[in-house]
Amino acid sequence: MGFFDMFRRAPVIRDADALADFIDSNAAFLVQKGMYEYSRARAGHYAKVLLQEPEFLAAIEVARWQAYPLGLAMVAEMVEKLLHPHIADDRRAGVDALKDLVLWVFDRYPRPEPFAAATWNEARQDLARRLDLIALHPPKAVKDIPTPVTQLYFDMMPIHDKLKAPDFLAISNYLRVSLINIHDQLIDRLDSAAVAQSLLPPSAER
Repeated sequence: MGFFDMFRRAPVIRDADALADFIDSNAAFLVQKGMYEYSRARAGHYAKVLLQEPEFLAAIEVARWQAYPLGLAMVAEMVEKLLHPHIADDRRAGVDALKDLVLWVFDRYPRPEPFAAATWNEARQDLARRLDLIALHPPKAVKDIPTPVTQLYFDMMPIHDKLKAPDFLAISNYLRVSLINIHDQLIDRLDSAAVAQSLLPPSAER
């Protein structure tokens, strides 16, 4: 990256492919950043040592893939909130199209080595279920979107349970603030009308 590149605005998201890349990268960032930052904070002065330990590296590899579908679900619901004005006339079709896109993002990756095929398939099915649920309630405030999965995410942290007991609120706040930041970034980049048209089948286009 050149010096002046840092002052350039990120490209506008105008179609489903660009939206897929945004969802993918931000879902991964959301869950991984929280895990690494929390592990560093818990390890304190020993953080540098911890982050090089083979057992920790193996544990966080499992944890980040385990949490990735939760990240996809949170970011997807936040995306749907922004697309809602353009899909509200047939919200079910809009959510189904977004669901198909997110599952395609999930399927772009081969099954991670630590997971059995049945376990990874269950993770995909759980993601599909969470995406289906988006259409069953009005769009939430962004800060409330992580609430249903916060405990699951907290339990996935690669830290012994005895060491993380008092930190649920900190993790909850991390997910809320981080998702709000991702939402603000997307507002600046999203051409929501164009993306909605790209996602929806011709019969559902406005």
